[in-house]
Amino acid sequence: MKSYQLIHQLIDLVDELEKENQGREVSLQDFTGFLLNKVGDPAVNNHSSEVRFGDNDSAALDIAYQLDNNIGRLFVFMSRYAKSYIKKALEGTPLQTAEDFTALAILLTHPHLSKSELISHNLQEKTSGTEVIRRLVVSGLVRQWDDEKDKRSKHIAITDEGKKLLFQVFEHTNYVGQIITGRLTFAEKFTLQYLLQKLENFHLEHYEKKTILSKEDLKKVATGITPHNGRTSDPE
Repeated sequence: MKSYQLIHQLIDLVDELEKENQGREVSLQDFTGFLLNKVGDPAVNNHSSEVRFGDNDSAALDIAYQLDNNIGRLFVFMSRYAKSYIKKALEGTPLQTAEDFTALAILLTHPHLSKSELISHNLQEKTSGTEVIRRLVVSGLVRQWDDEKDKRSKHIAITDEGKKLLFQVFEHTNYVGQIITGRLTFAEKFTLQYLLQKLENFHLEHYEKKTILSKEDLKKVATGITPHNGRTSDPE
């Protein structure tokens, strides 16, 4: 058994809770509330067994394991895992990146889009988005033509070859989706979907309104966020 230290911590916490309650027997519900309060206390060391981190700098670990920072770090890891799985699913096809795949999938659901619309929908910078479109056109998966009213603008649409390839790829990307959600239960998946959609709504609004363009904007937006517990996040 590898969790002796955790068991000792739990015993100490139960003892602390009993002392707070003058020795009376406490319930699981009592302990749950007490434990949540302890976990939310920034003074409590909440370092987990993160395999990537050593123990050379406790101050750096305290920063890394602040709740918001920890969630952000885990999002980065999940994104990298997902990209590696998608890359495997695209092997043997003209699609080189996850962005190639998502751009083509977006076009499948529209009769056509302008280049700028597709780049925006695909959450890309103009340069990298233009390169994705160029690859798709060269591969014959997408066709493009000049806008009749504005010759500087080009429209793009998925070709029959692009549609055929995409439905072949869907089989393997479905496996990717199942792997990404791991061993979560059905209920946990619904909860995660709800929370991620809530975050998507928040971030998409800032993306579309271009409210975060500098370091100063990061601080302005972060200090303006008020969680449901009524406290304002402090990024400092």
